Amino acid sequence: MTSALLDMLRREGLARLTPAVPRVSVGMASCGLAAGSGETWHALQAALAARDTAVRLVPTGCLGWCQREPLVEVRLPGRPSLMFGRVTPKVADDLAAWLAGGEFPRAHLLGLCPPDGSPAARDTAPGSGCDHGAGKDEGRVRPGTPRFPEGEVPVLWDLPFYRGQLRWVTRNCGVINPTDLAEYVARGGYLALENALARGPEWVIEEVTRAGLRGRGGAGFPTGAKWRATRNAPGSEKYVIANADEGDPGAYMDRGLLEGDPFSVIEGITIGALAVGDCRQGYIYVRAEYPLAVERLEAAIAEATRTGLLGEDILGSGFAFTVHLVRGAGAFVCGEETALLASIEGRPGEPRPRPPFPAEKGLWGRPTVINNVETWANVPLILRAGAGPYAAVGSAGSKGTKVFSLVGDIANTGLVEVPMGTTLRQVVEVNGGGVSRGTRIKAVQTGGPSGGFLPASRLDLPVDYEGLTEAGTIMGSGGLVVMGERTCMVDVARYFLSFTQAESCGKCVPCREGTRHMLGILERICAGEGRPEDVTRLEEWAWAVKDGSLCGLGQTAPNPVLTLLRYFGEELEQHVRDRFCPAGVCRELFAFRIVAEACPGCGACLRACPREAISGQPRQPHAIDGNRCTRCGICRDTCPFAAIVVEPRVKTDPGEVSRRA
Repeated sequence: MTSALLDMLRREGLARLTPAVPRVSVGMASCGLAAGSGETWHALQAALAARDTAVRLVPTGCLGWCQREPLVEVRLPGRPSLMFGRVTPKVADDLAAWLAGGEFPRAHLLGLCPPDGSPAARDTAPGSGCDHGAGKDEGRVRPGTPRFPEGEVPVLWDLPFYRGQLRWVTRNCGVINPTDLAEYVARGGYLALENALARGPEWVIEEVTRAGLRGRGGAGFPTGAKWRATRNAPGSEKYVIANADEGDPGAYMDRGLLEGDPFSVIEGITIGALAVGDCRQGYIYVRAEYPLAVERLEAAIAEATRTGLLGEDILGSGFAFTVHLVRGAGAFVCGEETALLASIEGRPGEPRPRPPFPAEKGLWGRPTVINNVETWANVPLILRAGAGPYAAVGSAGSKGTKVFSLVGDIANTGLVEVPMGTTLRQVVEVNGGGVSRGTRIKAVQTGGPSGGFLPASRLDLPVDYEGLTEAGTIMGSGGLVVMGERTCMVDVARYFLSFTQAESCGKCVPCREGTRHMLGILERICAGEGRPEDVTRLEEWAWAVKDGSLCGLGQTAPNPVLTLLRYFGEELEQHVRDRFCPAGVCRELFAFRIVAEACPGCGACLRACPREAISGQPRQPHAIDGNRCTRCGICRDTCPFAAIVVEPRVKTDPGEVSRRA
């Protein structure tokens, strides 16, 4: 039975989500702010005030399509929402003019978000996608309402970026005000906690187990089994922790969730505390480099505490639970659960051997559940409607959805949420729109620095735990880096290995010394000093580090090297044997040449070269002076005719390398 508190919050939230005046939502997550949404917000405020236009202006999180930020959603009373992209202050003024009765700014319209047909149409909770739920005024157009656009308007969810997505975990991101508890409750928030309090801990664990939820932090351990082990562990005091120490370069799934829907994580961790029993305190360990996520988490925790959804006697059940926020200092190794525990306790963030596992002996020696942010956000989804609908989505061994951050040489960067088992090709070529620079896809990396490289020939691989592991990489937390043909896989392996080597805590010898030796070999190869035995030594060191390291950082650090050897061995051999980098990245291993037959003498490369290494007359083929050229690549990026090619370098001056160093 719905509590009076939640019923009141639900009514308040629906009134805010479907007000009697237009509701204008501005994406104010980190991606939006970086794209200028702060300026857009102030421009809207000023323009609306100048026209004395009655509008409800609210900040939201990220709707996923970061490439089109700043995103602005306009919901007219009784109408579907309209989404606008790349809303500059000038476009904001045009929007304000339209809302005051002027012309409709169609140029920046992305599409409309109808109540049905959204990627969350199979959502198990009330409300989906941009549908804010039905209010008492829904369906009735009031006098004076701005004119709805005439003619055919594309549906946002039919656009390639959203096609095939199933926005369950991210259903509120970009839709609600992240720190407005009433709006969260209006879209089904805290129904799951009500169910959990009414049916008890055993039912909670059973439902999470039947749903097949696995940890979204990378290891994929069954969540229900972890919770049951903690519940059965002896001890009168237990803890639950949300691991938000997201440190992979290019990964920002946790940040997006915390900035766009922090209450879902708070509700999930509260349910987890109830399930494990004897748990009155929980912790969210978040990177200090996420100031906006920290700010919104603090506000959400304070609001939940103020209304009685955290603290003593939650919803009149007698259950008491509080949440503490802990800021991490940015050490990548603290994403490993035992290092994270040490950091919360005030000790250096170093991993320890397991067993005992945290479920038996965790924070301050007490049984502890540690789950990733996305894992906790899945829990309310499952308990709102039961395990069945959740388990019906995904592959045989990987249920539900997964959020990925698309970055790299990709046309559409952003956060994508798809059912488990979706192919890499769907995510990269449809949602991501393929590579951004007109070349072909060369590789995709999953799992961040701990993951591996998959060639374009493996794009039809289903994205689930077992499939990626068999291919030599990992799911990780969900970072997905796309690389085009101009990417040197040897150099990328060197980069990610330099990251894990620098982030190694140094506690165990295999990780500390092994990553250093592998990095030294790759640096020598990229500098044109590779030796025939280097390939064999790389593989030997990689397996030694993988098999002998203490924690997950060291055990997965060799994955970029191992997948380089497995899928891009010929490119590595070219670096060693031929002293040639075919991608044109390792500067000591190639030279640029202008193909005379393809060069019309437009002068674009000549004007762009910072070293004045290119010469030629207008409308005549140009040439590159190899002694002056630093192989920065600006000329190749500038040339509109693809007339500049890469070829093996002939060093005319033996002392050039030493002088350049």
